Amino acid sequence: MPAEAGAPVPAVAGTLSLVIPVHNETLNMPAVLGSVRRVLPQLATEWELVLVDDGSTDGTAQQAREVLAEDVRHLTLITHPHKSGYGISVADGLRAASGDVVAFMDGDGQFDVADLATLVALLPQADLVGGWRIHRADPWHRSVVSGTFNIFVRALYGIHRRDVDCGLKVMRRSVLVAAAPLLARAALLNTELYFKAGRSGFRIAQAPVPHHPRLAGRRSGGRLVPILRAVRELVRLRLAIARSWRPPPGGRASGA
Repeated sequence: MPAEAGAPVPAVAGTLSLVIPVHNETLNMPAVLGSVRRVLPQLATEWELVLVDDGSTDGTAQQAREVLAEDVRHLTLITHPHKSGYGISVADGLRAASGDVVAFMDGDGQFDVADLATLVALLPQADLVGGWRIHRADPWHRSVVSGTFNIFVRALYGIHRRDVDCGLKVMRRSVLVAAAPLLARAALLNTELYFKAGRSGFRIAQAPVPHHPRLAGRRSGGRLVPILRAVRELVRLRLAIARSWRPPPGGRASGA
């Protein structure tokens, strides 16, 4: 909904789309979507929630509708009949988003929607803004895995950014247009966005964000098989990008 008269001018003059992938997150919907309803109207003159239900079996989509109440008109719901994974879910949401500015975040409550304000505040100086987790609220082995993964990303993609796979980012629509088609099939979507944005000449910034413990539901990332698959896919994605994607002529779009 538009900001009320007399309220501070929102940071995003047009529409802000927030993509949230979810899988069996019924217990986290009240807190996460309650924050969405409070925060997004303060950040943009108009807002949209793109919820990607990745094969949930616990009624997550219905719970989301109930929590949103009268704000359900802002909801775009994408439903996967079977679990497709994080990368596909986020990419489907990004393709469906209609906003002038598009953000995405995990739907498990480990990020606070309010921290989008920190990233949005950097958009006057950047086209893609990613968070980096100040302290990961995860088991120690996930931090080790993430650190190792980032080493491979630096070596294969030349990306020298902190916490590349942090699931809290915001970007201008022009970044998505330049990055199309999105090719990542797993959790490498973050790597793909950083790589294509950099090669296209877009301005990239990062900001520290808190990371909170998961309070409900089951963690789906960090298991050995998906991690090994992600490392293998790093090489495949790099080859696929080389074959099927080129930066837009002239680099970053004027006025982006």
